[in-house]
Order: sequence, then C-alpha cells, then structure tokens
Amino acid sequence: MALDHRLSPEHEELRRTVEEFAHDVVAPKIGEFYERHEFPYEIVRQMGSMGLFGLPFSEEYGGMGGDYLALCLALEELARVDSSVAITLEAGVSLGAMPLYLYGTEEQKRTWLPRLCAGEMLGAFGLTEPGFGSDAGGTRTTAIRDEATGEWVINGTKSFITNSGTDITGLVTVTAVTGRKDDGAPRISTLIVPSGTPGFTVAPAYSKVGWNASDTHELSFADVRVPEANLLGEEGRGYAQFLRILDEGRIAISALATGLAQGCVDESVEYANTRTAFGKPIGANQAIQFKLADMEMRAHTSRIAWRDAASRLLVGEPFKKQAALAKLYSSESAVTNAREATQIHGGYGFMNEYPVARMWRDAKILEIGEGTSEVQRMLIARELGVGG
Repeated sequence: MALDHRLSPEHEELRRTVEEFAHDVVAPKIGEFYERHEFPYEIVRQMGSMGLFGLPFSEEYGGMGGDYLALCLALEELARVDSSVAITLEAGVSLGAMPLYLYGTEEQKRTWLPRLCAGEMLGAFGLTEPGFGSDAGGTRTTAIRDEATGEWVINGTKSFITNSGTDITGLVTVTAVTGRKDDGAPRISTLIVPSGTPGFTVAPAYSKVGWNASDTHELSFADVRVPEANLLGEEGRGYAQFLRILDEGRIAISALATGLAQGCVDESVEYANTRTAFGKPIGANQAIQFKLADMEMRAHTSRIAWRDAASRLLVGEPFKKQAALAKLYSSESAVTNAREATQIHGGYGFMNEYPVARMWRDAKILEIGEGTSEVQRMLIARELGVGG
C-alpha cells in the first residue's frame, strides 16, 4: 500500500486560502513596499484578521487551534510571492509568540498571546549579538537581580532582530547571562522586555540586501529594569529553551525557502512560455527546459523534507536531524533556483520590477539565518554519531 502524502482537507483549504491571498493581495503591492524599504502594515493587519499569526496556538489564548504544519503551509505559500511578508509571519509566530506559548506562565500567556495571535502586536526574539551568532553560548548580555527591588537589570546589545522596531512591536524576549554554574559556564535565562521600557533603545533599521519590506534592528539595553515576573521559563534554562525554538524554527524557514524555490519555478515557467527569441518561446529550448526541470526537482524535494520534519514534530518524535536536513537542503535549493531564475529571465531578471530579482536578493539569507549551512552540517554529523 502506497504512503499518502496528501494534505488533510483542512490543511489543503488553508493552503489554498493563503495562496489566493498571496497572489491577490500581496503580489500586486509588495514590490512598492520593497523598493521603499517600508513595512507593509496593512498587509500584516489582513494576515492577522485571517488568523495566520495564531495558527499553531490554542483557542484559549486567541489562537486558531491549528498546528505547526498549518503555519508552515502558510509560510510556503506567502514566500512563493514574497519573503519579506513570510519572514514577518515566521518571526512573529516562531520567535515572537512561541517562546511565550511553550515556556510562559499562565499570566504571561494571557497577558501577551491574544494580541500576538491576532496580529495586533508583534513579538521579537533577542538572541544574536554583535560578537556572536552561531555560538549562542557566547552571550554577553547580562541580567542581574536587584535584591532590593526584585527587578532584573539588563545590559547588553542584540543584533539582526526581526520585528523589533515596528509601530506594533510589543515585546522582545531577551537571552541574558543571569549567573554562573559551578563549572563557571554562563547560566543563560530569558526575560520579557516590553517595548518602551526605559533604557531599551531600538537603533535605526539596517540597510539590507534583501527582505527589504521586513523590519530588522539592533537593540541595546542600558540598565533596563523589568519585574522579576518577566522571567520566561526557568532561570538558567534559556539556552535549552532557545535550542528547542531554533529546531522548530528551522522547519519554518525550510518551508519559507521551499516557497521561494517554488516561486522561482512559477515565474520562470510563465516567462519561458511568453518570452520569444529567434521566432519561438525560449521554453522550446532544451537548455531552458532542463533548468526548469532541475528547479522543480529542488522545490519538490525541499517540500518533502520540511513536511517530513514537521510530521515528526507533530507526533512527538525526535526531529532535530530532519529539521537540519530540511533547512540545509531547502535554503541551498532556494539560492540555486533564484540564480537560475534570474538567468532564465536574462536582463529582465536584473530589474527590480520582476519578482525573481527580489527572490535573488532574498534567497541568500536563508543559508545564514536560523543556523548557517555549516551549522546544519555540524548538527547532522552529530546526529549521525560523528564529530563529538
């Protein structure tokens, strides 16, 4: 009996709904936002109204009662059209709201999650620092408990933080060293820092190569005081918490990368069938046909990889290796497909008015964010039992 990889009717209905939204609402407008480096508030508001920011969360906190597969399906369909919108959703859910959902107290969940699930507020995840990226154990940001007031006093800097400086950003969860273990290793904890807290400064937006309609900033904390109750999860468990968040996030990034890879196929097939050279469509040339076949192969295989990792997550099976495999393959496939799509489009592929130019600029970060390709290979090797 053959395995059935088809989606359930509910998941297929969601996928189709987001596909229509991406093509009817996002596609006609997003290029202008991208060129102006402007955050698309109205599009994000509509995504919130659709319930996309609440997809994997339970209804008691304002969510849709769905699962991580549902989120990833939405991410893939959005990224087929634009990655800035897709990463805004991915970071808002996987990095902004998910830590609260997994590790928050009941009070923290009821305080923050309803607005996050509605898309009325965005959360951000403050992990990366100027001095480290992949080596999160090198955290320099500190949080010291003031014994007189019971408050945490935070000092440090975070870099490359998505959704951290929008008009609707409500909080940033920040990893910080809160002490030392017996062996001298840092005890890393996670703290909730509401936007507008005195001493919390958001730097001007980065000038980025891609994802130009998404929001990314450096953050600084100078004697930022938050209540003791703003500790997220157990003290000293921040490192383990963020590892779980990143494992799940790699599946989401893989879905996003798959969408970009598939979007490159979509645009290139249409262009190959309408662009003529030497009296015939360029798609009649075997060289173009073979490029398109290879591009479709990469997108299809990427989709199988992230869905396999997501299915393991949903049933509670180990998924670390599968998430790393999916993220590695799909991100590298997205980069290759974007390059090939640009080549197929020729000179027009170098013009920003064409979506493939945007996809080419957006693809590279997928091999870097949520763990570089090199880190993914390290993780896979460890799961195979080599490398220590």
